[in-house]
This record gives sequence, structure tokens and C-alpha cells, in this order.
Amino acid sequence: MNTTQTDTAAQPASEFSRQNAPWLTFYESGVPHTQSYPEIPLFFWLDEAADKSPDAIACSYFNTNITYARLRRDAEICAANLRAQGVKPGDRVGVMLPNLPQTLVAFWGVLKAGGVVVMFNPLYMEKEISHQVLDAGLKHMILFDACWPKFARIREQLNIDRYFITTVAEGLSFPLNLVLRFKTMRDKQSVSVPFDGKHVLPFSALIKGRERLSHPVDKPRETLALLQYTGGTTGLPKGAMLTHYNVASNIKQMGEYVGFLRKEGFQTFMAVLPFFHVYGLNTCLVMPTFFHSRVVPITRFVPLELLASMEKYNATVLPGAPAMYISLLQQKSKAKTSLKNLKICISGSAPMPVEMMHQFEEAFGTRIMEGYGLSEASPITHMTPARGLRKPGSIGLPLPDTEARIVDMELGTVPLGPGKVGELIVRGPQVMSGYWNKPDETAGTLRNGWLYTGDIASMDEDGYFSIVDRKKDMVIVAGYNVSPREIDEVLYAHPKVRDAVSVGVSHPSRGEVIKAYIVLREGESCERAEIVAWCRDRLANYKVPRMVEFRDELPKTLVGKILRRVLRAEEEAKQRDPLAEHEHEPCFDHELHEDPLHASPAVSAAEQAPATSEQEENGEGAREEKSA
Repeated sequence: MNTTQTDTAAQPASEFSRQNAPWLTFYESGVPHTQSYPEIPLFFWLDEAADKSPDAIACSYFNTNITYARLRRDAEICAANLRAQGVKPGDRVGVMLPNLPQTLVAFWGVLKAGGVVVMFNPLYMEKEISHQVLDAGLKHMILFDACWPKFARIREQLNIDRYFITTVAEGLSFPLNLVLRFKTMRDKQSVSVPFDGKHVLPFSALIKGRERLSHPVDKPRETLALLQYTGGTTGLPKGAMLTHYNVASNIKQMGEYVGFLRKEGFQTFMAVLPFFHVYGLNTCLVMPTFFHSRVVPITRFVPLELLASMEKYNATVLPGAPAMYISLLQQKSKAKTSLKNLKICISGSAPMPVEMMHQFEEAFGTRIMEGYGLSEASPITHMTPARGLRKPGSIGLPLPDTEARIVDMELGTVPLGPGKVGELIVRGPQVMSGYWNKPDETAGTLRNGWLYTGDIASMDEDGYFSIVDRKKDMVIVAGYNVSPREIDEVLYAHPKVRDAVSVGVSHPSRGEVIKAYIVLREGESCERAEIVAWCRDRLANYKVPRMVEFRDELPKTLVGKILRRVLRAEEEAKQRDPLAEHEHEPCFDHELHEDPLHASPAVSAAEQAPATSEQEENGEGAREEKSA
């Protein structure tokens, strides 16, 4: 495609008046109202960093430091080996890894091979894995060893031809790599993987040799870079198709919005957010590359250890979620650390309580930038100014060349003025091309170039946006988006259950947790723990209901549709007046079992001292769809 043509992303901004875009007045000095978006592959930012800053540290992981020159070399060797293993341009390649140096190599390697990256949450259970693998049509999978048993159990159901397995130890250098391998074997934590040299191979097979490959991307607007799965009202995740142009444009938008970081030199990003999530991928993997700066992958979130690592590496940028910041604030008094270099924190996934935000900023001497986005927008669309006017409870201003409107909730065609509540729609170069193999859902979400977010919001007279509610029934648990219908289907599959429904219940640190309401079949009896165990075997840990309540009947419409809103209203009333008498019995609140990812062998500054149950609970935050 001709890269000299007029950028369509810039056209809406030029025809947008300040009356329609009042937010432009509140952009900070140096933030452009509009800019050009060259048609480049996403890995252009890696190539530029390797060319201009070859010796700059791209990644630090315990005793491993990787320069940009080495990262590009490893990524291109990985790309050549992927091609030799059968990956063709346009093929989707699964990546199911925690935050490790190998994740960077795999991500850039797949792109340079001409492939499409499909990220997986390592917490997924077999049902979720199977759906995503089959829907994306995967033939190749780059996998964390702790996840192998799940794949082994359903291997015959999948069509994957090649698995590439890595470990935490592979991300370390001598002698820590040997120490960890020995410790893993001694503690009998190692996972048995049936390497056969053909279909199940070690990750090292992807970074051996000298042959390199960087497949050209001739049409970045049309060529997919990511197939990012996100929850939907259907209950099953669907793949948002993000092109090289979409993601590269969003990185440039954010890069200019916080352009002062480049002026202030080399930065260090702490990658606590998981790379498998589009928010973490954007802010913790690609954005540091844009700034020719360093990322420090955090495989396991333990608040005190994170604070120690931030001091050790002179952290300057910390993307995260409210639950993480609250947890850090709670631990600050115990940590003898100095974070004088910390410049900004970026918060997404849920609103940050205003009082907690003020306490955090006072304690750490930095400022939190709140934002908003969704997988379908690569993901960021709004952000509060880094140093300018900030309004409590607001998600801030649209990024450069991002149009945003509030429209009526009935038809979505009537623009609403300041102060009016309606559905938020956005348009810009970062908006996806559609949902993978789902034309009907694409048509319902993308209309005339506008992305209908499904979120209820308002805009004030200055152009600051605030989220009021969600049009969809999606629940956000510790930053993960959870579809209640998916949980309902698991509940209905239980042989003793007649009726079931799940709703989100407000939680002080997780944002929301899942509560299940159950009506048993006649003559059946069931313990609450049995329902929890049933769900735990079929759902990722964060989707498992934390509360279960048995009832004789559920509120329904005349046509039999269960009324979630009635149940939510009951829970809200209980929380407003916890001492008041309520019709139904108290529910059971079970303790979540240890996160299987956190239970995997890893190295820490504290010699992997086990986290407390409180730390484990606070450490599960990430983002599944909506993000900073």
C-alpha cells in the first residue's frame, strides 16, 4: 500500500472543531492534536531501537541483561527457525508464557516470521485453551512448561503440530540457571515434558543457529499482528483482529502523549502487568521499545519484592491496576526503599479510588495517570494528562487522533451533549479491523468506522470522560474481564443444578468478585464447596465464584429470563446497609487456591520465600479486555 497517501486517521481530527473536541484545549504542551501514522510493521520500533541504541539494555531479568542488538538478533533467529518449523506468513502462533525474557523473543520472533501472535493466559483451563486454539486455527504453540499438563490432557482434541516449551531457568544466566534447575529437581517441582525432537521441542530450538529472518510487511493496514482474545456477551472469547498499523499507531499515540519520557532519557519500565494481556503487552513490552528503554519482567507479583526490585533497577515507569497500587501502599511502611526515580504510574482496568490515589501519590512521590481502553482499540483510547489538569473519577482525554462521542443507548446514532449519559463510541487508527470469523458481531460493534464500546459514560464541558456503568454484563475481577454467561454455562452443566446465574459483586481490592446463585433440582442436596470445586476444574481461577448462594427460585421475567439486575441491586443494598435484615441467607465466601502460575518454580530476590495468602490474593490483578 502506498505509504505517501493521506492518513485516514488524521482526517477526522482535521474536520473536528474544538466545539466537538473540547479536550484538545487541555492537552499538555508538546502533545500534538494530530500527527501522521506511517505504515510500518510493528517491529519497526525494535529495528529502530537496535539501529540507534544497539547497546542499550532492552530487558533485565535477575542476572540476565539483554541489549537491543541481541534482542533483535534472537528474534530474527527465532523467526528463521519458526519458518523452518512450518510457520508461514499469516499463520497464527500461540504464546502462553508468563513475563520472561523468552516472551519478548517469542513475540518479536513470531512477527518477524510473518506470523500473527495469539496470546494465552497461563491460568486458562482445558476448556478455555481448546476454544482459543481451535478458533484461531493454531498449528504452533510456544508454551510455559508448567502449562504442559493441561495441553497433554487435551492434546488429541487439538490440531497443534509443534510445541516449543520453555522454563523460568532459560531466562536466567549462569549460575542462577543451574541453581534453579537443581532447586526445581530437589523440590520435585519439575514438569515432565515428552520432548521427541519433532512435535515437542525445547524453546532453545528456536534460538539456535545463525540464520535470521525479518519478513517484510507490505500492507500494515491489512496485515494482522495480533489476534487478541477478549470476552464477549456470547460467553466465549472472540479474537479482536489488530493489524500492524493499529498497534503501531496506538504506540505512537501513547508515545507522544507521554513524550516527556523520551526527552528525559533512558527509562525503566516495571512489567508487573502480564504480557499476555493487551494492556501489559502495549505498556510493558512494546512501549519500552518505542522509547529505546528497558523492561524488567516480573514473573510473580509479591509487593515487598516488587518494591525492592524497583529500587534496584531505578524504576521510572510503573503500569498497573488499582488492586496492585493499593497492595503496594499497604506494604510501603514495611519497605525500606527509595523510589525517587519513579516518574509516572499508569492505572487501568478499574477506577482508582480517589482517596487511595491521593495516599499512594503522597507515599511514593509520583503521579498516577488513569486511562481507559479495550482490546478492540489496541487498547488505549483515553488517558489523564501526566502533569496537567486531572479530574477525580475521570478516565481523562482521548488520545491524539482519537474521536470520542457519547450517543443514545437505544440506537446509538444520536450524539449527546456534555453531562448527558449514553454509550461511549470511539474512532481512530488504533481501532481493530473486526472480530476473527465473526462478521455479525463485527457489524454490531463497528459501525461507520466507530467502535461501540458497550460502556456507559459521560463527557463534561472540558472534554473529560467518565465511565458510569457497563452496557454489557461483563464483570471485572482483579482486572480480568469475566463473562457471567460463561460461568452460567459451567454451573448449568452440574447434574444437580436446575437454575443458575452469576453476577459481579463489589469488592474493595479486586473491584468485583463473582457470586453464583443456585437453584437445585428437586430432591437434590449440594454443598457450596462442591459447586466451587466443579467450577475450579473448568474455569481459570479468577473466574471461579467466590460466593455461592442457594435459593428456591430466581427472579425472572414473564418469559423466563433471569433478572441479573435484581440480584445486583440486592447485593448493593446489603453493602450499603450490612446490618439490615435481608430475605436470603448469608453466602459462602471461599478462599481461592494458590494461583497455579504463582506456584510454578521461579527465582526471587528473597530466595522465593512463599507469599502469604494475602499477597497471593493481591497479586492476581491484570486486565482481560478493558485497560488503561
